[in-house]
Amino acid sequence: MSRMQEMYKTKVAPALMEKFGYKSTMQIPKLEKIVVNIGMSDAKDNPKVIDAACNDLALITGQKPVVTKARKSVANFKLREGMSIGCKVTLRQERMYEFLDRLFNVALPRVRDFRGINPNSFDGRGNYSLGAKEQLIFPEIDYDKIDKIRGMDIIVVTTAKTDEEARELLSLMGAPFVRS
Repeated sequence: MSRMQEMYKTKVAPALMEKFGYKSTMQIPKLEKIVVNIGMSDAKDNPKVIDAACNDLALITGQKPVVTKARKSVANFKLREGMSIGCKVTLRQERMYEFLDRLFNVALPRVRDFRGINPNSFDGRGNYSLGAKEQLIFPEIDYDKIDKIRGMDIIVVTTAKTDEEARELLSLMGAPFVRS
């Protein structure tokens, strides 16, 4: 069991139960999955870009990424249906907690001029999304071996019904929200 999972069971779940007054432990919000996505517009011209991004994503998450394909053809973007345009990884269970621990305690503090993450990036249903401007914030990535700096989207999906519950869950898990 990871450190984050242990913390959830011993500290986070009881605190959420007390604050929101749940009658059953099954009502307590928990993390469901984390999706890490890299979208690349230059992949349509150079297919090797996808391989490099997939390698970076595999190093960061410890799991093999899935290549995402275009669903529709868009003439303005010179995009055809079925073209590879990115890659993503869905993390669950142990890997999800390990990744979240590394994201909050190692990667985000390495961002230049980091003051915290936006507490308003919830979707209304208890899911949180944030964008990283470069993959270099993760210590697994070797600066000399990258060909291009790529950003990524990180979506944390929870079982919380409201944004307030999800915000409390993530802040108790150690999310460095900006103090307002």
